[in-house]
Parts: sequence; structure tokens; C-alpha cells
Amino acid sequence: MRNDLTSTKIVSTKKTKKKISFGRIFAWVLILLWIVITLFPLLWIVRMAFSTQRDLMANPTSLLPVNPTLDAFKRVFGMLPLTQIIAQGGFSRKLDFLLYLRNTTIVTTAAVFGGLIFDSLAAYAFARLHFRGRDKIFLIYIGALIMPTVLNLIPNFILIHSLGWVGTLQGIIAPYFLGSAFGVFFLRQFFLGINSELEDAAKLDGAGTLGIFWHIIIPISLPPLLTISILNFINIWNNFQWPYFAGGMGGKENATVLTVALAALRAQQQSGIPDFTGMMAGTLISLIPILVLFLFLGRRVVDSIQFSGIK
Repeated sequence: MRNDLTSTKIVSTKKTKKKISFGRIFAWVLILLWIVITLFPLLWIVRMAFSTQRDLMANPTSLLPVNPTLDAFKRVFGMLPLTQIIAQGGFSRKLDFLLYLRNTTIVTTAAVFGGLIFDSLAAYAFARLHFRGRDKIFLIYIGALIMPTVLNLIPNFILIHSLGWVGTLQGIIAPYFLGSAFGVFFLRQFFLGINSELEDAAKLDGAGTLGIFWHIIIPISLPPLLTISILNFINIWNNFQWPYFAGGMGGKENATVLTVALAALRAQQQSGIPDFTGMMAGTLISLIPILVLFLFLGRRVVDSIQFSGIK
């Protein structure tokens, strides 16, 4: 009996050893290397954010923060005296970080809410309503996905300029508020997978199109609606190009968002050296909402994208 157990252990040990092949080890090394390469920029941001400008310039090769301090974060929030800022090598312009954070929050919230409404309505129309030329119109509409975003910049700017919205928050919000081609495509793929018998039963009970959409389609579609909201939130929160032009090219404080304000730190030093510490401290703070979203809802986003992509 003992001999049988011993032979069984030897066989299982051999099988275990066979599984650890050179290819497996090589794959793990590549994965770990890729993780290090991906996280290195974040490490560099943290290193800069927790250092002063003078210490940073004096120790350019250090991988860790030089004389770690929270002064860069204090300066971003206006809690550091001007004399100390200049002594540390920072620039003297006062940043109204809370105002920029408020503007970014308003723009992102309004744009995500409006985009969600119009994306879902358009997607449901393309998925369920039958009208002449529906598929051709949808193909033309989806053609916007392959267009460079810069092509939309000029007509959008002309539109908000004619409305007198340049340098205002509503001018920044307007193009996002009416939805996006990707949002319509994503939600339409999900709506096509919903069993139409539910809608047919509702029609027999006298429900109209909007009633079916609101009472049946929306409750079923909460996961993809949440997913497209998160994706739009990340895109709008991080966008720079459109808020820069629509907000008056950074010249209007009341229409300046975080991305534009942080970019202004690159050209404020008389010596020509960007204010790296302030820029990285502000960047870390602006990353917090996105990190929180991915921490709690990242898995749901991936699952919804996989589910909608196979339709």
C-alpha cells in the first residue's frame, strides 16, 4: 500500500514539474516586465509630486521622491505662501484648483447625463423601430467612428461661436450632451439582444413605444448604461482639446477645466522649465475619481463590453 502511495506521489511530482515549462516562465517574465513598464510613468508622477522643484532638478536620476513633502499639493490648493513657492523653484501664479475641479465636475456630469439620454434613445430607434433607410442612416452615423476627432472641432466651434457660447461651460458641454456615435453603437448592440417578446407583450397591454422603452428596456439595460456612462466619464474628464478651444483657450477662468489648467503649468516659468511638481500633484488629484470608478466598477465595464461585443 505504501509503495503505491509513494509511486503516486512521484508521478504527481513529475506531472507538476512538467507543467512548469520554459515557455510558461518566459510568459510570466514578459507579463511582469509589461506591468513594470506600464506602472513606471505612475511611479515617476508620484516621485515628482512629492518633491520640490529645486530638489527635483538637483537629483534628476533618483527613482524615489527627493526629501518627500506635501508642499506641491498644498500649493495646488493655495495653502502655501508665495515666498515659499518661489524659494522652492515654483512659479508665482495662484491656482484656483477648486474652481477648476468644480468646472470639470459640472461639465462631466452634465455631458454624461445628456449623452446617456440621447445615446439610449437613438440606439433603441436603430435597434427596434422600422423606418425607411434605417440601416443606411445607421451606417452613415457610425461612419463618424472612423473620422479623426479634429474634423469635428471646426464645425462644433463655429456652432458654439454663433450661439455666443465660447468661453462658457455650456459651450464645452454642448457637443457631448447630444451623445456620441460609439455610445449609440454600443447600446444598439445590447438592445438587439433583448428578447422582443417582452415588447410584444407590452404592446398587447396597450403600452406605447416610450412606455416600453422606459419601463422595460431601461431596467433590463442598466449594466450597459452604467458601462457607457463610465466610459464617457473617463473620456470627458480627461479631454483637453475641445475644452481648451471652447473655453476660450485657457483665458477664461470660469470656463477652465482641470486638464487645461494643468497644461498651463508647462509654460509659466521664466526659465522655460515647466513646473513639474505642481503639474504632477494636480494630475494625481485629478486621477482619484477615475481610479475609484475602476476600483469598484472596472469588472462590470469589461463584462458589459464583452457581452455587447458578441451580438
